[in-house]
Amino acid sequence: MNLKVIVAVVLLAVAATVGVSSFKRTMTPYIGFAEARTASGLVQVNGKLADKDYILKTDEQFLRFNLRDEKGDVMPVEYRGVIPGNFDQAVSVVAIGKFQGDHFEAEQLLVKCPSKYQAEAERAAGGVRS
Repeated sequence: MNLKVIVAVVLLAVAATVGVSSFKRTMTPYIGFAEARTASGLVQVNGKLADKDYILKTDEQFLRFNLRDEKGDVMPVEYRGVIPGNFDQAVSVVAIGKFQGDHFEAEQLLVKCPSKYQAEAERAAGGVRS
């Protein structure tokens, strides 16, 4: 075989290996609250706001709230960073981080809010009578 072909194949294999390992390291799996309490490394948990009694300190960029999963388990979450502007309208919240001490320390928050188009469709459906 030609030396150039061998070098190209080796470089391609190295690049593929680095790409796959980098991709695996950036993946954060969704896990349940019980697993999150014992997991090491970054994980994703999702749920709904357990209540509207959350602590929001905008000047400190601090947010503490309770997240409830589909089993009814509640986990306190603390987040330091830019607070999503639509947090109070959240239908569900995804927190990315790790459990530390007595709470989940979120590095990122993803907030899912009700779609304005869904609300408009429901109003339209409610207003139409046959």
